[in-house]
Amino acid sequence: MTVPAQESPEYVRTSLAAAMTIGKVQGRFYRDAKLYCINILLTYDEGCHAKCAYCGLSGSRQTEREWTENSFIRVDWPVFPVEDIKQALHDGTCPHVERVCVSMITHRRAREDCLTVVRDLRDVIPHISVLITPTIINRDWLERAKEAGADKVGIAIDAATPEIFEKLRGRGVRGPHKWERYWQTVADAVEIFGPENVGIHLIVGIGETEREMVMAIQRAQNLGARTHLFSFFPEEGSVMEDWPQPPIGAYRRVQLARYIINKGIGSAHDMQFNERGQIVSFGIADDVLEQVIADGEAFMTSGCSGETMDNACNRPFGNCTPYQASVGHWRNFPMRPSPEDIELVRQQIWDYSTEYHEPEVDSDIER
Repeated sequence: MTVPAQESPEYVRTSLAAAMTIGKVQGRFYRDAKLYCINILLTYDEGCHAKCAYCGLSGSRQTEREWTENSFIRVDWPVFPVEDIKQALHDGTCPHVERVCVSMITHRRAREDCLTVVRDLRDVIPHISVLITPTIINRDWLERAKEAGADKVGIAIDAATPEIFEKLRGRGVRGPHKWERYWQTVADAVEIFGPENVGIHLIVGIGETEREMVMAIQRAQNLGARTHLFSFFPEEGSVMEDWPQPPIGAYRRVQLARYIINKGIGSAHDMQFNERGQIVSFGIADDVLEQVIADGEAFMTSGCSGETMDNACNRPFGNCTPYQASVGHWRNFPMRPSPEDIELVRQQIWDYSTEYHEPEVDSDIER
């Protein structure tokens, strides 16, 4: 007996955190974190046609149909009917949710299916982001996405330099993506959706220096786009499954630099770097820097805003394991860090180790 395909636009994948939030998977978040954005992903039996070296959805990973069993940004993405998500948003199952993000993959059907899902959800949630694939859309499609009900756009550039982009997403892996097309789409999206309504994704730790990452953040800022920052985490089965995570100090410094740039507190051009490209000065007064660190928001997940909060898309455990969070290495805090968290973060900022070493401490939390 043939099982009907569970494909978009009728079906979508949700992050494990989203599945828990809408009541489809049992579980609880470490430190009672809450998810304020339901992240969903278009899904097709034949998978994604891109071949990004670090991605759990890559077409180069294992065989074509096995992609549906893979993780993405570290966690499982179970499949549900769109109607189930609408019902959960409508019936009060998750009243704290302020946004939904609809993510495309590189697939010929994703252009229209993304718009269909946005239209289907707009009656139950007022704020909808689209995480798009510039390779398969154009400026006219962006206009249509806005008309469909999307109010924000995300563009996963991921790599900080054209060389790394080409190596990991373009010709280096026989992939379809082009650096300049991605950046042109950022500019187009800002013109159509407006400043503050476009964000780029960048992944720290895939071969760039801190200086190169900070300059990419500043480039986006100059265009009117903000940066949603990720820390590299190796996906099992991907080309980069053996690539190490970035040192915690490097990630903390880039987090802090991103916040300073995106909030207009300072500029990448005023920051100073050592011979290894590491940040040694953030280019702002010491008392201002201390105030930013103490506030803690710089180290929270950077994502699309919601009705009441700047970081509605807070993705618990998208960049680290619960064990790492339990020992003070929570890459993106899904809630405001505690005073104890900040004390540890303050130490981590000035750690210039060039390799990541996970602390060995007693913990009841599974690694």
